Amino acid sequence: MPYFSIIIPVYNRPDEVNDLLESLSKQTYKDFEVIIVEDGSTVCCADAVKRYASIVDIHYYYKENEGRSIARNYGLERAVGSYFIFFDSDCVIPEGYFEALNAVLNRHYTDCFGGPDAAHDSFSDVQKAINYSMTSFLTTGGIRGGKVQLEKFTPRTFNMGFSREVYARVGGFREMFSEDIDMSTRIRQAGFGISLIRDAFVYHKRRISMRLFFRQIYIFGMSRISLYLLYPDTLKLVHWFPACFVIGTLAMIIASFFWWPAILPLVIYLFAVFLVSWCVNKRLKIAALSVVASIIQLGGYGMGFLKAFFYKVLLGRGRDEAEEVRLRKGK
Repeated sequence: MPYFSIIIPVYNRPDEVNDLLESLSKQTYKDFEVIIVEDGSTVCCADAVKRYASIVDIHYYYKENEGRSIARNYGLERAVGSYFIFFDSDCVIPEGYFEALNAVLNRHYTDCFGGPDAAHDSFSDVQKAINYSMTSFLTTGGIRGGKVQLEKFTPRTFNMGFSREVYARVGGFREMFSEDIDMSTRIRQAGFGISLIRDAFVYHKRRISMRLFFRQIYIFGMSRISLYLLYPDTLKLVHWFPACFVIGTLAMIIASFFWWPAILPLVIYLFAVFLVSWCVNKRLKIAALSVVASIIQLGGYGMGFLKAFFYKVLLGRGRDEAEEVRLRKGK
């Protein structure tokens, strides 16, 4: 039996799955199986699976569309490995990923881990800019496992793994906003250790347009309040930063009509985002797009956070689980 079971939920992403399977076919450590769960796709990835079936141990399942968490649980029920790995379909895995992961687990075993993400050289300028905004210490990148940690590390399902023992005791994912944070919280509450393994990184394509990125990040902001309602002690000061950014930006823009220097803090901040991105990515266009992506990241998250806080907390409406499932299905 393979040691690792890789579980990937898919919805209408055949090209992404092809790239992901190609990267898995090149792994230097090969003691793993791949479980693809097609979650009711209208454009299936069966051809990509067939293309690599003779190279990689792949198990392909098609089911009705119910959402990513249910698809992951469907894969968990059919996995035979001792350790479960979760990737998003828009990831590309460096060829030394599993060799590095196995080496770390042999030295310092942990029942749950997460790894960081990065942008591959082949990604578009928009994808690189979005990746910068999601990993930079100038935004909220530290929350996601960057070099600067802003809170206790929480694995995310674009690059996450846990043992069969965790699954036996904690169970599978819940179909909800930020199901990976919920899962990580339940794992920690059950007494298991959680580690960040920096060498086990993935190339994460993320969204291919700013419009799709805004929608995704807006839901992230709403999800933080859903998590707060489940786990009140998990809402930290850092989670308020995007909301403060939205309120502060609006205040500075309004104040600048009466006293123009009021806008300077925002201008200085955005220039810092531009400058650091330019140093990191070595291209002016990506640096300019990084400013746009960072505004969307902080603004979208902040607006989703504030809306959910107003309706779900201040007005006392609580979680709308049906809405969460509806927004997640087919995404």
